[in-house]
Amino acid sequence: MTQASTTDPYCPLWRRLFALFYDLFAVLAIVATVGLVCQFATHGQLITTGAQVHIAWWYQPLQGLMVAAYFLVSWLRGGQTLGMRPWRIRIAASDGARLTLRQALVRLLIAALPLLLLWFAPAWGLRAALWAVAAAWGVWFAAALLDRRHRAVHDLVAGCELRRVA
Repeated sequence: MTQASTTDPYCPLWRRLFALFYDLFAVLAIVATVGLVCQFATHGQLITTGAQVHIAWWYQPLQGLMVAAYFLVSWLRGGQTLGMRPWRIRIAASDGARLTLRQALVRLLIAALPLLLLWFAPAWGLRAALWAVAAAWGVWFAAALLDRRHRAVHDLVAGCELRRVA
């Protein structure tokens, strides 16, 4: 496994967005698998309908934890998610070292921060809340266009960067 070094070129924004698109498929597989297991575990009572739809209180946090675990394990274990591998991208600390657990957690929390805008869905409507999340992530990634090392907001805060590797 090739380690990212300080001589590897920085990863441009377009490349990391394609890798993120690939990761979307891994995330969908995780969410579907967790949903299926939870449906079996609750004998089909995970989501109930009636006058109002009711989802078990623990289900969405569990989904979030499983997706978070995918990213954390990937970043800490080899510096790459499944989507980063074909695009030859590796995440590393700014000095080229492996990410620490603290850096990975900070990066994850800052990257996920726009999801908090979904709390406004009852007031704004789901469509408006989803657009707000997309706009916030747009701002997060737009920082990579302004930074000479192509770091997004979550990279800047966590003290890490994405590099292309051979």
